[in-house]
Amino acid sequence: MNVGDKAPAFSMPTDGGGKISLAELKGKIVVLYFYPKDDTSGCTKEAIDFTAAMAKFDKLGAVVIGCSRDSAKSHDKFKDKHKLKVILAADESGAATESYGAWVEKSMYGRTYMGIERSTFLIDRTGKIAAIWRKVKVPGHVDSVLKAAQAL
Repeated sequence: MNVGDKAPAFSMPTDGGGKISLAELKGKIVVLYFYPKDDTSGCTKEAIDFTAAMAKFDKLGAVVIGCSRDSAKSHDKFKDKHKLKVILAADESGAATESYGAWVEKSMYGRTYMGIERSTFLIDRTGKIAAIWRKVKVPGHVDSVLKAAQAL
């Protein structure tokens, strides 16, 4: 997937018993970020950083969606514990994670396994990919995404 490509469609359950799809977000800027696991250190920091910047994203009319393969119930606990304001989508089947290329082979301590690569996709109002960040390092990431969203 490259900048300028049509963003893959998705429809997933969210925290709070909701549901979200790319089709219903047409006309809005969408920040779709994939993260490995609820309530782990890097994922928590990233979600808190996005939450801290929500007023700025709201002002742009941007919707911020965090996505992992955790259940919506897990997302509810994560969101409540850290007072998160982002939408958390539950991609339990892995369909969205795979269509965005965020489901990759990883390795740790010499062992390889499949998992989510921390990555973010900025989708413009027409449903096209405006920017992609792969192998995201959390510090400063939200500022980079916000700057790119402001340019749309």
